[in-house]
Amino acid sequence: MNSYPLNIADRLRQSAQLYPTQKGVVFPHSRDRYGRVAYTHLTFAELDQETELLARGLVESGVKPGDRLVLMVKPGLEFIALTFALFKAGAVVVLIDPGMGMSNIFNCLAEVEPAGFVAIPPVHWIRRLLFWKFPKTKFNFVINGHAPFLKDYQYLLELGDRSLLKLPVMLNTDLAAIIFTSGSTGAPKGVCYEHGMFNAQVDMLRECYDIKPGEIDLPGFPLFALFNLAMGVTTVIPDMDPTKPALVNSKKIKQGIEDQGITQAFGSPAFWNRVGRDGELANWRFPTIKRTLSAGGPVPTHVLKRVRTLLADSSADIYTPYGATEALPIANIGGKEVLERTAALTAIGKGTCVGRAFPGVQIKIIPISDDPIKDISHVQELPVGEIGEIAVCSQSVTREYFRRDVSTKRAKIPDTTLQTFWHRMGDVGYLDSEGLLWFCGRQAHIVHSSGGKMFSVCCEAIFEQHPDVYRAALVGQGTVGREIPLMIIEPESGKFPESEQDKIRFRKELLDLGAANV
Repeated sequence: MNSYPLNIADRLRQSAQLYPTQKGVVFPHSRDRYGRVAYTHLTFAELDQETELLARGLVESGVKPGDRLVLMVKPGLEFIALTFALFKAGAVVVLIDPGMGMSNIFNCLAEVEPAGFVAIPPVHWIRRLLFWKFPKTKFNFVINGHAPFLKDYQYLLELGDRSLLKLPVMLNTDLAAIIFTSGSTGAPKGVCYEHGMFNAQVDMLRECYDIKPGEIDLPGFPLFALFNLAMGVTTVIPDMDPTKPALVNSKKIKQGIEDQGITQAFGSPAFWNRVGRDGELANWRFPTIKRTLSAGGPVPTHVLKRVRTLLADSSADIYTPYGATEALPIANIGGKEVLERTAALTAIGKGTCVGRAFPGVQIKIIPISDDPIKDISHVQELPVGEIGEIAVCSQSVTREYFRRDVSTKRAKIPDTTLQTFWHRMGDVGYLDSEGLLWFCGRQAHIVHSSGGKMFSVCCEAIFEQHPDVYRAALVGQGTVGREIPLMIIEPESGKFPESEQDKIRFRKELLDLGAANV
């Protein structure tokens, strides 16, 4: 791959030049006794200037290009500013999902051997208790509080203001971030993101969704502000705990949308399930929203229906981009098309349609295997309609896991002809005759029964058609090849059968539903 000067933070500089007085980041700072929200913000010009000072402060403190710094800061102005400051300083930003538990978090971070922590006080206390795990940390800064002997955010600003040091020039192939997978289907792994990969993601998202400068986004995942600021889009940080989207306070989300005139909102399926249910009961309508996005897992039909009722603009829709930490974005479809065309096929076990490939993305369906593949030319692509592994290729697809050679060899397929590589998603699915991609579940979730392979998403969707079922999960019990398939059902709230007679009736209805779709 050809290298050339590129830092993803250059996109913030460009936005600051083009839209200096536009709000870059807005944060709900506090509430008064009547529940009214006081917001604080930074314009694009202010944010660019603040990140410049922070970056110079980091460099003046000794941070060098390639130094890995862990960023563990609550969502807010400081989180956004520090992310871009670290990019500008040439540091590698290490990000991890706080929802995976403290033990997993610090074991993952120890693998990275960070040069320092930019974090809230509790993280520094734990870091000191586990000092033997982090022998190389020397650049430690405390944010949103105080910790003994550590410099803070204000120190970096003031140091940067006095510094005359030039910031480093980065290349598109330089490492920009290490972002850990959730570990939901295996050990968490650090995904290596280069500056050019982030840059490609921005262009792909902007082109696919026709996102315009001046729009206002409410992202349920704070790092999505990276894309917004690079596109001249204002980020309004929602009043929520991003690690617990299912417990979001819907009224606070509604208030943020209405206060700031939100045009786009992103949330996980659990986030939109909560907001959609509450909005349906209260008959909410959001006239300013042009599009909503949901990712992180299949979005149930009932969630799509409820969210679409919230959108007052008839041309607005909920989109469900498909991808993974290692490869984002891959495919996209709108809720309107799902409800009108593909949902009926999902209900009878055909899988979940995740749409058409993003511009610049190639998708192949290959035979299911756990073995490494030496070159994509060794693989026979499966025909239309046949379920196999999903493999993808694009400029935004990451090329390796951090210090996980075995995992990298298993997940990446070299393409010597095109001088690139493919990523194996760990998902199974198929392409139909229209080029639509259908997701059938995780490869690790396949149940290998005596009757053949059973694919989780295909089977679960059948049972999720029952009006009293919130969600279903297919699991296998026994030896591979002779596993007994079991379906675990979680009823809707208030619908759990109370009597033995109710349980018998409910079980029979579910079994009849399954039998009708064999």
